[in-house]
Amino acid sequence: MREKIFVTRPSMPAFEEYIEAIKPLWDTRWLTNMGVCHGQLEARLKEYLGTPEVSLMVNGHMALELAIQMMGFPAGAEIITTPFTFISTTHAIVRNLLSPVFCDVKPENGTIDEKKIEELITKKTVAILPVHIYGNVCQVEEIQRIADEHGLKVIYDAAHAFGVRYKGKGIASYGDASMFSFHATKVFNTIEGGAVAFSNPEYAQKLYNLKNFGIRGEEIVTEVGANAKMNEFCAVMGLCNLNHIEEAIKNRKERYEFYRRELSKVKGIRLFKENEDTERNYGYFPILVEDGYGKTRDELYCQLRERNIYARKYFYPLTADQACFGKSYADVELMHARDLAGRVLTLPLYEGLYMEKAEEIVTLISEFPQKDK
Repeated sequence: MREKIFVTRPSMPAFEEYIEAIKPLWDTRWLTNMGVCHGQLEARLKEYLGTPEVSLMVNGHMALELAIQMMGFPAGAEIITTPFTFISTTHAIVRNLLSPVFCDVKPENGTIDEKKIEELITKKTVAILPVHIYGNVCQVEEIQRIADEHGLKVIYDAAHAFGVRYKGKGIASYGDASMFSFHATKVFNTIEGGAVAFSNPEYAQKLYNLKNFGIRGEEIVTEVGANAKMNEFCAVMGLCNLNHIEEAIKNRKERYEFYRRELSKVKGIRLFKENEDTERNYGYFPILVEDGYGKTRDELYCQLRERNIYARKYFYPLTADQACFGKSYADVELMHARDLAGRVLTLPLYEGLYMEKAEEIVTLISEFPQKDK
């Protein structure tokens, strides 16, 4: 039976390295509640991400949800965001009793179209929530200009952008806050986890309260909070993986560049435009199946699955078109986002993907349009 090749595979340290690193937990029995390893990981991430403050969370979704909540927006306020993203982005807004206002994206890289943001601003608008989709950096300067002019907050969903640098600065340097996901599928993982990066020191205490029930002492709870703390086992996994992050990114880069070089030659396969000012993390490799390919995206998807190659339609349908929202956003003009969602296919890319498998994937994509002709 052919080996199954999934769209990603978690990076992990050597078994012995992780076991050695968790041994002290059997002595201290300090397994959660902001332990020693939790503090060490926060400190190392501040340095790596180039940001003054980092607050670790149990997962990326809670990081984003609490980042929004800490801003104190009134119920019913509006946040301008993109529908071309994982559903978590939209859920984090809705679960804060706020309304997502969907903005179309740019066809060349899938990021929010900054030229269309201002026309969506109303008296209810309180923030802009863009996504660095696939690690493609949003037009951060123009987004910040718009936010400053209209008195809005900017919260970035940077789940795909761990380690990405733009114009020499860590991506967490932009906006009021950035959320990172450390899920097992990401370039950097803590098994399950996430973080909020920010520069305003006032946010630190607010996020601490929100992720720890609002507890500020043995006998005092100052506000209503959730339980979103990262445990020590996850923190240790993060510390171990951070030791090898440069090697992991280099490994991914080799496969990413092979895909890009070879698939750019295939008629009807379009690749997203890259920004020369960006240092990438090579987390994803999406392709767009255009009409000139001769087969549809879904046909290619099925052809790959027949060979146990599990590419994914990241992101289809749009969050705005998901069943949980019914027809609420059916009439919203999202021409480019809907077009991309119908064409995108994210190929397997991960540390340790055998090059012969990447070559097989390229061959299948190249030869498939000729099949059954």
